[in-house]
Amino acid sequence: MALGLFKKIIKDHLVEGEIDSSETIGIKVDQTLTHDATGSTVYLELEALGISKIKTELSVSYVDHNLIQNGYMSADDHRFLQSSAYKYGAFFSRPGNGVCHQIHLERFAIPGKILLGSDSHTPTCGGIGMIAIGVGGLDIALTMSGQPFYLKMPKIINVILKGRLQPFVSAKDIILYLLKIFKVKGGVDKVFEFSGPGISTLSVTERSTITNMGTELGATTSIFPSDSNTFKFMKLQNRENDFIEILPDEDAIYDQYFEIDLDSLEPLIAQPHSPDNVVKVKDISGIKVDQISIGGCTNSSVEDITKVALILKNNKVHPNISMAWNPGSRQVLQEIERRGLLNNLLSAGVRILESGCGPCIGMGFSPPSNGVSLRTYNRNFLGRSKTKTALVYLVSPEVAAASAITGVITDPRDLIKKGLDMQKINFKRKFTINDNMIIPPSDTPEKLEIIKGPNIVSLPIKEGLENKIEAKIQLKLGDNITTDDIIPAGPDILHFRSNLPKLSEYTFNMIDSNFANKMKKDKSGIIIGGTNYGQGSSREHAALTLMYLGIKIIIAKSFARIHRSNLINFGILPLTFKNESDYNDLDLGDVLYIEINDLNSNKITINNITKNEEFDSIHNLAEREKAIILAGGVLPFYRTKQHKYLY
Repeated sequence: MALGLFKKIIKDHLVEGEIDSSETIGIKVDQTLTHDATGSTVYLELEALGISKIKTELSVSYVDHNLIQNGYMSADDHRFLQSSAYKYGAFFSRPGNGVCHQIHLERFAIPGKILLGSDSHTPTCGGIGMIAIGVGGLDIALTMSGQPFYLKMPKIINVILKGRLQPFVSAKDIILYLLKIFKVKGGVDKVFEFSGPGISTLSVTERSTITNMGTELGATTSIFPSDSNTFKFMKLQNRENDFIEILPDEDAIYDQYFEIDLDSLEPLIAQPHSPDNVVKVKDISGIKVDQISIGGCTNSSVEDITKVALILKNNKVHPNISMAWNPGSRQVLQEIERRGLLNNLLSAGVRILESGCGPCIGMGFSPPSNGVSLRTYNRNFLGRSKTKTALVYLVSPEVAAASAITGVITDPRDLIKKGLDMQKINFKRKFTINDNMIIPPSDTPEKLEIIKGPNIVSLPIKEGLENKIEAKIQLKLGDNITTDDIIPAGPDILHFRSNLPKLSEYTFNMIDSNFANKMKKDKSGIIIGGTNYGQGSSREHAALTLMYLGIKIIIAKSFARIHRSNLINFGILPLTFKNESDYNDLDLGDVLYIEINDLNSNKITINNITKNEEFDSIHNLAEREKAIILAGGVLPFYRTKQHKYLY
């Protein structure tokens, strides 16, 4: 049977289920990655599971989100992560080494392998020909302990690229175009697999920009073949021995096909406050800009920053603009300096921030009040920059650099008229290899102790879901609620990610500042949501804090994939309306009565006691998910279940 790239790799890793079904499958995972904003709970979960040593081929613990170390709590988290990595057998990437996705692509990603990461942008490594999926931390802990990863077999969309990008049009414009067409929920339970003659014109880092931001489509992952361009990239990283060619079969059949003519693409821009609010740059050119931020995990390769440096050469950042670069990795920073391009940025007036996530997650460099900020990142949700009145636009490095010169949103093709010639950038000399900030696992883990500071609190184990639930609607929400809405990031909150009691106080704080207090008083509750509830970051804390506060059930029109899994992992029942119009009949404060029984029926009837009305919901739980929900979540489920798979 002819197979596409995704199915070919899945077949080699399949331990349960069938690749040609739409049912749940179980797959063996080769690699995992975590970072400091999600990794502390992963290691606390390993502790709760009673695991002594991880069983994956490779696991890496990164510190890239909270680098400020303002006070003892973040520093304690980092020390906890480093000692845990030593003890359990993971590599540790030290603070300041860079963003997990950029570093993993450079130093660890291998074609044909399967990577799980406790960050939604883990699909970045799909650009190198591996299956890379963002999941919640508890799924990572299970795979590190030797369990398979379970997912619903996704539909495969074959994106056929033809032609070649024109000067000043970039890979960022390809993914923005897909977002314009498919929107932020158009990829839920789908994989975007790229093929066609146009892929030969794209480098691995360009491909990774596309797969990184494919997350904003809601996709399970995105993937490119491993070909001669992949080999070139791995040779630059002195890792050509890890290269294998992986191509789809010529007569592979896909669930859907979509064609893009690269020759016809133009520079695009995502307007506030959603990555799919996409228009042509030329259609809104001339808007005054206050701030520009380049870097992060979407556009921080050597190739990306080289383009910015060449455009800014002999130019100055407009006096009304503050511009900064947060390098994706120290390797990128060193390489830009070695190639003589760092001076272009410094001379132009670009600020150089530490290698890490930084402004992308609201850690510094926030825009001014009502300011217009152009960013080469992947998300522009309202308030994510930590300036709620800011207008954040998502752009390519070329648009960012051109606008930095003019002071207004600018189509970079206008620079051609001024004599700037942007040719395809080709690298032949191997990159600087410096792994001295990556620490390998200890050879003597039995002699080591995990170091816990006073802010690190072990996780509670939830009891099984009650058969009969009577609870109040504590929140009624609209469409596209993000995990940032549920539990924000930022310098005031990130250092509580390993302290669940304290972190829970910030739950839904941006929507209802009294939510946590109401939950502490009532000790139970139900949340009503619209479509695509829980989109955005994979942070499991958006489910973990709700479990801690006593939320039993969430009823929504539809759920984002990762957040739905996280809710199940922590014993919260996700239900969808059988008839979406029933959403309109529910109000804040209504008391609902629900009988769960054994979940064998997909339909659950809900009684609105306040209004003396009934409506139907559905759960669509797989058999394994039913057992987890009834047990109270993954931790109680696995603590009482013998491990079936030990790789």
